[in-house]
Amino acid sequence: MKKILGNLLRFTIYLSIGLGILYLVYDNQNTAYQAKCTLDGKLPGDCQLVDKIIQDFTQVHWQWIIVIMFLFMLSNLSRAVRWHMLLEPLGVKPRFINSFFAIMISYFANLGLSRVGELIRATTLAKYEHARTNQVMGTVVVDRMIDAVTMLLFVGVAFLVDGRNIFGYLSRNAQIDSFKSLLYSPYFWIFSFLIVSFLVVAYRYRSRYSGHPLLAKIIDLLRGFRDGMKTIAKLKKPGWFIAHSIFIWLMYYLMTWLCFPAYDPTAHLGPIAGLTTFVFGAFGIVIPAPGGMGTYQFLVSEALAIYNIPGDEGFSFSMIIFFSIQIFFTIFFGVLGIILLPLINKKKVIQDEEEPTDHAAPILT
Repeated sequence: MKKILGNLLRFTIYLSIGLGILYLVYDNQNTAYQAKCTLDGKLPGDCQLVDKIIQDFTQVHWQWIIVIMFLFMLSNLSRAVRWHMLLEPLGVKPRFINSFFAIMISYFANLGLSRVGELIRATTLAKYEHARTNQVMGTVVVDRMIDAVTMLLFVGVAFLVDGRNIFGYLSRNAQIDSFKSLLYSPYFWIFSFLIVSFLVVAYRYRSRYSGHPLLAKIIDLLRGFRDGMKTIAKLKKPGWFIAHSIFIWLMYYLMTWLCFPAYDPTAHLGPIAGLTTFVFGAFGIVIPAPGGMGTYQFLVSEALAIYNIPGDEGFSFSMIIFFSIQIFFTIFFGVLGIILLPLINKKKVIQDEEEPTDHAAPILT
């Protein structure tokens, strides 16, 4: 019961944060939109951004939305293949459909509790493949680390091809003074000292708590992470692994660029604008909010403003791509996975119950 209440509390907190950020972004854009309406001779009360967004959705060129959904599907199929490459050195050879739907369920879970999807992904696959959860979790962490490296590669390319616009944006919006004030704050250094002291003391007296169940679980998880890291050195086809890593993020980039022609105000933007907008949006997704809710809309609108797209149009574009992929596609396949996985693996589960194997490892829940 406490676990359920804890999860519910975390869900409420994260969802509130996401909705709060989204509301602030919307409210800011709505104010600017009403000011523009006033200049056009319209009453602010008759000019609401939400009405414009609904109208914009009705005018979207949906053939392009279908294309980006297809690209998203390809990226996830490639991600499942890449995950298999990490699992193979551990002796785990899952069914492809189990891996794919575990990934989709993790995306769905992230809409509710940011970053909990990685744990759900590992436990889901471990459950149906009778693998050790800590080892599978280690490969998920490695998978995300490779994503971070690949993302930085695309960020670097964006700076090379559109550095003037990006640096111009950063120079206009960088909070240098805030950073300096943080460094000069005594509270920052006191807090840093306490954290370092705690880590030193914990390490010094670690033997006293070596038998604690919580510490044992943490150590077990770290060992799984270590095993996951070792799979990088044991990859049978490292070239294909790198190719899949680039392919996944190339699909993400194309999803942003090819969404431009789906919405008339952005239809004239080219591949370079698509790359910059993609990079901004990627940072919005990785910020701990449910599925990037709010942060994604803000950063995509900011990126499009670099190319003289008004804030209200940028916000509409971000909502179109966000709801098409993060909401519709993710929810549909996430729920589908939750329904289908028990049915797909029903026969296997029955056989395992009738003929238990000695090598089946315990599953941590």
